[in-house]
Amino acid sequence: MRLSLMKAAHPVVSSAAYGKSGFAGDQNQGLDNGPQHEKDEHNSSRMKIPLFPLEVVLFPEAALPLHIFEDRYKEMIGVCLAEKVAFGVVCAQREGLAVVGCTAEIVRVLQKYPDGRMDILCQGAKRFEIENLDNSRSFLQAEVDFFVDEGLPASRAMREECTALHFEVLELMGGEKAHRAFDLDEPVAFRLAWASPTDLAFRIELLAMRSDGERTERLIAFYTAMLPKLRRGVQASATAGRNGHVM
Repeated sequence: MRLSLMKAAHPVVSSAAYGKSGFAGDQNQGLDNGPQHEKDEHNSSRMKIPLFPLEVVLFPEAALPLHIFEDRYKEMIGVCLAEKVAFGVVCAQREGLAVVGCTAEIVRVLQKYPDGRMDILCQGAKRFEIENLDNSRSFLQAEVDFFVDEGLPASRAMREECTALHFEVLELMGGEKAHRAFDLDEPVAFRLAWASPTDLAFRIELLAMRSDGERTERLIAFYTAMLPKLRRGVQASATAGRNGHVM
């Protein structure tokens, strides 16, 4: 079965492509099994990687603990460990698979169980865009193109503003009050987005952006729109706590 990838604002593979496994697949007879590098007609580097569809959007440098229990993913992780290669994490929802994803490098195996299950710790690495899917093995694979930011980076002032807004949102939502240290001379948008109370569609949008400046600006707009509602909620709660008597 051959699929076409839908590249929209929140790109996904159509849900009609889902098989019994719950994941989309594409039988590409021309691709060999296992991770490999290829060249396309534009002589750009392209790679086929194992794919792990999850209901999560992984960002570069983010830590991702996983419990591996399905046989197909036991096999996949075994291949990754033996060949020392990363696998791709792509967001899977009812409507399909996101076109963009992020590779996960296995940092270490935390626990192995007698039945082959394992707990592993992974870290997000490179972003990619899916070109073709391949279900010739028990686990899904994909031919992907890797991409990096091309636009202008965010200024330090933008990073400071975004970080301050981020922690105000978390505090108003009852989250951490002790602010973690960030190197504001480096991009922070992905690190903030990983801990942000955002939905999957918004996270996919951020992952697909190719400009740190645009990504940071988008987060600032999100926090700015969210904060007035949170502040009103906190004020209303405080008033209710005083039994309606304003002091």
